[in-house]
Amino acid sequence: MTAAPARNRTIGILIFDDVEELDFVGPYEVFTMSNEAHGFEGRERPDTVLLISETGGSVTGAKGMRVEAHVSIADAPKLDLLLVPGGQGTRREVENEKLLAWIARQDTAEWVTSVCTGALILCAAGAAKGKRVTTHWAFIEQLRKRGEASEVLENIRYVRDGNVVTAAGVSAGIDMALWLTGQMHGEAHARLTQRLMEYDPAPPYSAAV
Repeated sequence: MTAAPARNRTIGILIFDDVEELDFVGPYEVFTMSNEAHGFEGRERPDTVLLISETGGSVTGAKGMRVEAHVSIADAPKLDLLLVPGGQGTRREVENEKLLAWIARQDTAEWVTSVCTGALILCAAGAAKGKRVTTHWAFIEQLRKRGEASEVLENIRYVRDGNVVTAAGVSAGIDMALWLTGQMHGEAHARLTQRLMEYDPAPPYSAAV
């Protein structure tokens, strides 16, 4: 039997110079692999996944990876999900009024999310102001001192407050993206996506036998 069609969504992942690569590449892999999983389930691929930069041009990540955006913020379509990654570039972009204003206009999206110090940008833009959030363990106190979030939680992989979901550092974005996939397409689909990714974390030191 062919599965029922899934709702089409547009997922936008913001990128900028000095972005932490895995913060956005991890969720990108999850959301695009979710489309592959729909094929296994007899559906068309429902989601459009876009990398968005301010100008639509390429960016250079914190570790030197160069990545081409699909679209600029000016040309980006209406988003159902926005993801803002972290990295050293967030310290600069938090002062970028044009970018913050664009993020603020995404507050009607189904999900507004961040990874790592992307929470700094969400708070500065107002999207996460007054919300419970998390971020990389090394940035917890700095984010608390800003006084924008109602609470900054630590020792947790991701936090949901309404339609705002924030993840701790780097690899935690994969966990958050899988949870979001489950919210959008069902838990069984998210588990299939996880299996297709061979994502079954066993860090090398604890996995050694």
